[in-house]
Amino acid sequence: MAEFRWYGHNCFRIRGKDAVVITDPVGKATGYSLAKQTADLVTVSSLQPEHANLAAVKPEFATIDGPGEYEIHDIFVTGIRTHLDEEKGKLRGHNTSYLIELDGMVICHLGDLGHALSEEHAEAMTDVDILLVPAGNPHLDPARAAEIASQLSPKVVVPMQYATASGDKSLGTLDAFARNLGVPVPEAEEKLTVKSGDLGETMRLVVLKVS
Repeated sequence: MAEFRWYGHNCFRIRGKDAVVITDPVGKATGYSLAKQTADLVTVSSLQPEHANLAAVKPEFATIDGPGEYEIHDIFVTGIRTHLDEEKGKLRGHNTSYLIELDGMVICHLGDLGHALSEEHAEAMTDVDILLVPAGNPHLDPARAAEIASQLSPKVVVPMQYATASGDKSLGTLDAFARNLGVPVPEAEEKLTVKSGDLGETMRLVVLKVS
């Protein structure tokens, strides 16, 4: 069983049976404020300050900040080289999307992805159960973000990186993403708790409140 809480922008705390993962510890430039956290593992998709506020996480923790295959605390992580723009990183730099295998599920955190997925990317991201996708990123329009969600066919889609009352107010709204996905925006939940046996066949959109 895994518990997901969202701290704004790309930052989630994923609590599994044996370890806690924090993704892209959020920086104040986004408008969000991250209280001190504890974690066993921190993933960083790009070295921009809004994604790499490592000072908000108490030592000791392991950090993954690039492509490769890793095993830490019985969690398998695959970092996949993606980009912040459609020119293979020439304009804004590179991004790392992560596959996190935890408690019998595959979680895909796309990070600050700024382009459509190539066939090679999509093949590397097979069997995704839970997709954490940027929904209001100005470099990835809502239609393309929804297309990626459909392409990867996860059981659960959790949007991130969109405008809320707390932060990221310059980004796009969640409504456009949900409309392109063809589903209504559900009522926001405090947390998502899910186990592999509960995953249905139909993709569902889960919106989390900012913790």
